[in-house]
Amino acid sequence: MNLSSDAGTGHVPVLLKEAMGFLAPASGGVYCDATVGLGGHAAAILEQSSPGGRLVGVDRDAGALRLASGRLGRFGERVLLVHARFGSIRTVLEKAGGVPVDGCLVDLGLSSMQLDSPERGFSFRHNGPLDMRMDQSQGETAAELLRRVGVTELESILRDLGEERYARRIAAAIVAERGREALGTTSALAALVARVVPSRERSKDPATRSFQALRIALNDELGEIERFLADVPGCLRPGGRLVIISFQSLEDRIVKRRLRELASGEGRDGPRLRLLTKHVVVASHEERRRNPRSRSAKLRAAERLPS
Repeated sequence: MNLSSDAGTGHVPVLLKEAMGFLAPASGGVYCDATVGLGGHAAAILEQSSPGGRLVGVDRDAGALRLASGRLGRFGERVLLVHARFGSIRTVLEKAGGVPVDGCLVDLGLSSMQLDSPERGFSFRHNGPLDMRMDQSQGETAAELLRRVGVTELESILRDLGEERYARRIAAAIVAERGREALGTTSALAALVARVVPSRERSKDPATRSFQALRIALNDELGEIERFLADVPGCLRPGGRLVIISFQSLEDRIVKRRLRELASGEGRDGPRLRLLTKHVVVASHEERRRNPRSRSAKLRAAERLPS
């Protein structure tokens, strides 16, 4: 999903110029936006690949797909939207008749729509049900997860996925509190974390790491990245481009490691990709000024080598 300023039709995706530069959409090409979100990157791909370029847009958030459908409707049959996880990229593209593609983009951030919708439960800044599911049509909510797991498992989630130094203390407090059925809302969880964390980071809410960890665990976000990176090289045409935008260190470490492996030829298949970004690409000062949520965006790109 695109982590960007997306209020209404003013949605402007992060690192748009840089992403399009590496993806290089052209007429007649077939492209995939594997996390189409509200359609900002997808619209740019379709515009730059006019008149003959086609795009398959994928997202696990049905609400985002409905909005993307409205935004991209002007492109008619050139775009196909699919409700699915980006980790199932090969299956999606094969069913859509889109293999091989000339380029694939994935944006791993949350959208402002998700963060700013209290009913989604992603943010501690708005009180709402503790949901956090990317796909609200299936799976357990964050509240249900917290009622199910023990202290040790919860500590591991908070420490490994949120890099939370007070993971044990927070996990113990959550398990003690849940017996009183008091952790069904975002505000209740944020208040509990604030009570038990003994120190504060300047300009960062004490609940930030805990909310990140629970969201990543609930949606298996790191597993999705691993599955995507395992399959996407085989979905690209020789010379096809891959662009990945991440927003936090755990994601970027996986992307960096796996792209280097695919470029170095580790494993039986030999080198499959050529790195296009020697160093990570970040948002310009002007973009960070206009859109503070772009400050943590990191872009890496690669190109499929001939078989």
